[in-house]
Amino acid sequence: MSTDAASHKHTNRLIHEKSPYLLQHAHNPVDWFPWGQEAFQKAARESKAVFLSIGYS
Repeated sequence: MSTDAASHKHTNRLIHEKSPYLLQHAHNPVDWFPWGQEAFQKAARESKAVFLSIGYS
């Protein structure tokens, strides 16, 4: 599986992760965040809930 972002229509921040599971979803059009403070800070700033995906492939 290529991780070359230039060859894909969509690339999200998961492209920088090491997990093979997260990398599977690095080219879908969802603005996914890996688990961490960045996601929670953005949700708080935008007064939005956090949507947690815990495993599908």
